[in-house]
Amino acid sequence: MSNLKKGTLASIVGTATAALLFVEVPAEESGRKTEVTMAKDGTATVRHVSGPQYLKTYLDIVGVPTACDGLTGADIKVGKRFTEAQCAVMLEERLVEMSTQVMRCTPGLALTIPGRDHVRFAAISLAYNVGWPTYCKSTMRRQINAGQIAASCESLTWFNKAGGRVVKGLVARRGRERAYCLKDVA
Repeated sequence: MSNLKKGTLASIVGTATAALLFVEVPAEESGRKTEVTMAKDGTATVRHVSGPQYLKTYLDIVGVPTACDGLTGADIKVGKRFTEAQCAVMLEERLVEMSTQVMRCTPGLALTIPGRDHVRFAAISLAYNVGWPTYCKSTMRRQINAGQIAASCESLTWFNKAGGRVVKGLVARRGRERAYCLKDVA
């Protein structure tokens, strides 16, 4: 990863994991299809292909102001509008933040060794959805650090609630993340 531009998502998690995140996170968060082109320096170009892109902030299932591809936070206020370019920049910034924190709190070799792109993806996708502090306190993270990849893939499915109740969409999402994660089980 030494030829990769510092600060890019690819420089943190590798080009394969970065490409997977740029395609799958928008699909999970908003249902939109994207294509990504990764330059040799790790710079990504994400292109909207089809499906909804939420350029106007809306309230999610538990009433949290949300925009673009599931983005929340102090800068996301009800009624605020964003351009496609702003959403793309914010998506990458959030993925860089989540990836940095996930890699920091999962320091064992399990996420850094080659061939673990799918478990890296699953961990970062979970953190993107539930927040990195929640991921960093999770059983999934502890199991990854212990090298228990199959068990970690199962424990990520426990994050299937919003507002204290099981949500069908989250059950399906965790199932898809689990399937990716299990691709790295030896």
